[in-house]
Amino acid sequence: MKSEHLTDAEVRAVGWEALVKKLGPAGALRFAMQTERGHGDYAELRHRLLGALSVDQLLAQMRRRRAPVARRRLRKGQREIG
Repeated sequence: MKSEHLTDAEVRAVGWEALVKKLGPAGALRFAMQTERGHGDYAELRHRLLGALSVDQLLAQMRRRRAPVARRRLRKGQREIG
């Protein structure tokens, strides 16, 4: 099959079939998720959401937010994750 004679949609369909054949459905989906381009401007979004916070400040925020969840899990007898 010559790919230059296929439409873009046909190339995607044949490519997906090849991925599924080689990797299985789950592997093909994992591959597709890793290669998806996404959209938007990540750098602008990051600056808008995080501002000028340092890594240490972000970690401190994360730990403060996780602490109540960890305490509830311990009270319920669940082990802490992560």
